[in-house]
Amino acid sequence: MDYRLQRRLAAEILGVGESRIWINPDPEHEEDISQAVTKADVMALIRRGLIQVRPKKGNSHRWLERHRQRRKGRRRGYGRRKGRQTARHDPKRDWITRIRKIRRYLRWLRDHDVIDRRTYRRLYRLAKGGSFRNLADLRRHMIEEGILKGEQ
Repeated sequence: MDYRLQRRLAAEILGVGESRIWINPDPEHEEDISQAVTKADVMALIRRGLIQVRPKKGNSHRWLERHRQRRKGRRRGYGRRKGRQTARHDPKRDWITRIRKIRRYLRWLRDHDVIDRRTYRRLYRLAKGGSFRNLADLRRHMIEEGILKGEQ
């Protein structure tokens, strides 16, 4: 029997999705259910228990246990991973942390009169352009250019 209308009306009344509506498959109630075409009729069927709401599907206990383990850092080894490394972490976050570190260092050098403002600006622009892979790369560049004398 096609109960699409009754299913839709029941879903509206009960405030759930159509997939969660259960209609009694018993042939003796088939006539009553198919005759229900208004919300009032469907409400009466709900009161009689011929139409009910199925319980929500939840996650299994096994899934929850795995989820808790993963939050602790377990089950995340190389054998579990798929895709590239960049698929698992955001390259933008890497850039942000790297550029902040470099800029912080350049600010420190400027404020402690190790470099002048012009040099600071030039190095700042180079950093923004992605010339340095990391802080060590910046320091290597500065030593080669003669801006830094050995270790700071």
